[in-house]
Amino acid sequence: MSIPVEVPGLDTIIPQIDSGKVVIVESGADSAKSFFVRRLALTAARLGQPVTFVTSRDGEEIRAQLAREAGPDLSPDGWLAVQERDAVQRLDEFGEAGGYLAVDSFSFLSLERSGTELASMLRGLRSVCRRRGTLVVLATDRGMLPLQSEAVVHHLADGLLQFHAKEATDGIVRFLRIPKWSDGTFVDRNVYYEFDGRRLAIDLRSRVL
Repeated sequence: MSIPVEVPGLDTIIPQIDSGKVVIVESGADSAKSFFVRRLALTAARLGQPVTFVTSRDGEEIRAQLAREAGPDLSPDGWLAVQERDAVQRLDEFGEAGGYLAVDSFSFLSLERSGTELASMLRGLRSVCRRRGTLVVLATDRGMLPLQSEAVVHHLADGLLQFHAKEATDGIVRFLRIPKWSDGTFVDRNVYYEFDGRRLAIDLRSRVL
């Protein structure tokens, strides 16, 4: 089952993310990335899909954040599984559950893996996800992985969504880039957004930086 991208404005560019795909969501320090990953999780849950989070953080923190953002009508009990890890050597086991799989801080969890090991890990994950129809989102931190490893991850992903923040004369400018997507297309422009911790607002107007 595909998961709609329920972010007004962005949904005109990426209406949905198809099942069986592996997508990278990348950023620097901006927490909009994590918010977007959780937003997709809540959409999947409302569609009746199981949700798995693999995280280096406190699993109860993830559960509490999702509970707050979901509201009383969608308790995480019953659809959310959280796996705490300090590192990962393989991911295909988590993809077997189907539904939606989010790997929080994938770049941190895979720091000790070589480019060859990462390629093997991602190919194994892709194979399971195609078979089980699992949608995978790998949340990565820009600049954490060596350039070769980062290139491997980008190459083997079906889609790449990048959150950027840049200093400008009137403050911080935030924008998205979509260098590749699962249907073979890409968006060759900046897609501007604002984020206040609770809402991701997309501005499709053109600007000059």
